[in-house]
Amino acid sequence: MTQPTTRRYGVWLALFGLAAAALAGYGIWSRRASVTHLQQTADDAALPRVQVALPKQGPRTEALTLPGEVRAWNEAAIYGQVSGYVSQWFKDYGAHVIAGEVLATIDTPSLDAQLASSKASLAAAQTHYSLAALTAKRYDALTTLAVTQQEKDNMDATAAADKALVAAAQQTVDQYQAMTNFKKIVAPFAGIVAARRVEVGDFINSAGADASLHATSQAPFSVADVSKLRIFVSVPQDFGALLKPGLKADLTLPGAPGKKIPAQFLTMAGAVSPFTRTIVTELVVDNAHEGLLPGAYVNVNFSFPSDPDILIIPSQALLFRADGMRVALVDGQNHVRLQNVSLGHNLGLDVQIVAGLKATDRIVANPSLGLLEGQQVKVVQAAKGYEPGEVQGAGTPAPQPTDTKLSRR
Repeated sequence: MTQPTTRRYGVWLALFGLAAAALAGYGIWSRRASVTHLQQTADDAALPRVQVALPKQGPRTEALTLPGEVRAWNEAAIYGQVSGYVSQWFKDYGAHVIAGEVLATIDTPSLDAQLASSKASLAAAQTHYSLAALTAKRYDALTTLAVTQQEKDNMDATAAADKALVAAAQQTVDQYQAMTNFKKIVAPFAGIVAARRVEVGDFINSAGADASLHATSQAPFSVADVSKLRIFVSVPQDFGALLKPGLKADLTLPGAPGKKIPAQFLTMAGAVSPFTRTIVTELVVDNAHEGLLPGAYVNVNFSFPSDPDILIIPSQALLFRADGMRVALVDGQNHVRLQNVSLGHNLGLDVQIVAGLKATDRIVANPSLGLLEGQQVKVVQAAKGYEPGEVQGAGTPAPQPTDTKLSRR
């Protein structure tokens, strides 16, 4: 083999060695790059995905809807004061009445007999008194030689006693006479008949005179003044300072949510119920057209003034922990910081934060219970249709399926 041939053979051998070394180096680098990429992908997949939102300024007014109960301005249960049988009723359900108008009449044979007996007793007492007075007058005219002074005094005392018996008998007659006025059941004030629970021939007893029996017996009639109505609503104690004259509200019936009825603040209880932590509040409604009925259920819509400088966040951003209420903040390095906060009013989907947050804080909009202090997270944008308010995303959007068939599989 000549020298040039040997030299060419060595060059080719060197080139082959360099190619083999380059190929081996590329393989090692490729494997390392793949391992590094897989490690980065695994590390990225291990990071919890979170959506963040910024606190917002609160509204200038705060709406609050509460259930309310409608009651008549005045309502009276009318009981019988004498025992007897209903001879006739004149007013039925819903009838308009004026004060003193007769609702029903009662036949009272027992009372009539007692009145007649008392009048007879009065006549007898008057007769005895007349005789006693005449006898005393005659004794007084006689001289002391005919009768003694003691006998005169006895006749005068007898006449005085009979006079007292006449007065007592007259009082009994007056009592029974007054009771006959209750043979007519009358309306105590102008209004409507809210209930009629008697029929002709029904027996009515005099239990109405005993208030202790009202709980076990129903009144024959009930009359309600519905020219104005009282609305009773239990307001949470947090709004107690706002319950004052001048407060207005709108009422809506469940069957007519678009028809608003204005109501005015009337008064409030001076204490908080220890069972519900609410304050009984009374509103008044002008019901000249009788659009509302006593006993109805209404929605009471309040509009309280609110401080717009108080920040609000989504209610779902709250974390209930043993050491108090917290929210999860995300710092500039995407690390979680659990922040204690103080809550204000609950606005439904949002809640007021009175302390613990700044307007520039990024909060986790829907945190999981597993978030820990200092944990690194990855901020993503919410999928369309699932944005928690004003979402501030700083990462890649959540992956979306590209193949409908594959995603359904």
